[in-house]
Amino acid sequence: MIHSFLEWLGNTKWSVALLESYYAWPLVETTHVLTLALFVGTAVMMDLRLVGVAFPGVPVSAFTNRLLPWTRFGFAVMVVTGLLLFYSSPLRYYNNLFFRIKVVLLVLAGLNIWLFHTRIHRSIHQWDDDYRAPRAARMAGLVSLVVWTGVVFSGRLVAYNWFDCDIQPQPDWVNFVAGCRAEADGLPAPSGELP
Repeated sequence: MIHSFLEWLGNTKWSVALLESYYAWPLVETTHVLTLALFVGTAVMMDLRLVGVAFPGVPVSAFTNRLLPWTRFGFAVMVVTGLLLFYSSPLRYYNNLFFRIKVVLLVLAGLNIWLFHTRIHRSIHQWDDDYRAPRAARMAGLVSLVVWTGVVFSGRLVAYNWFDCDIQPQPDWVNFVAGCRAEADGLPAPSGELP
């Protein structure tokens, strides 16, 4: 069901045009990477302050007030361009092992952001100027650093086709995790061994 929908989506006029465009696709990809750098760069600065590694004399609220608008802008454009990249070749991305890892990490990052802003950040007036943020804030910053590093690495690895479904045979675990349908797609059945 999902494969059929994504195959149809990838064959739509606009999807094919975007993927085959000499100018639009590279522009979308470049914008995605630049806004990722803006988003992650500002988020890392805030996280380093929360963890207590950098900027200890700067109140946390000063960081959030000045950097959060840039972080939100970078995030918004990054999401839009990311969706366009997915739209250009949805089935390939859906079956890409690294893309799936990236999506899981994005969900974890979103949960961490939600937890921080709905619970931890509400008491900022109590620890705003403290050299060392409370343990919950430090943990949120540390989780953010680790998860966003994973998002960047897995996102970069999406471009490589080491585990693409059209390269068979693949180990059974790769076909399972990537959602490959080797036999249904007329490809050789997975052997369970690395090629």
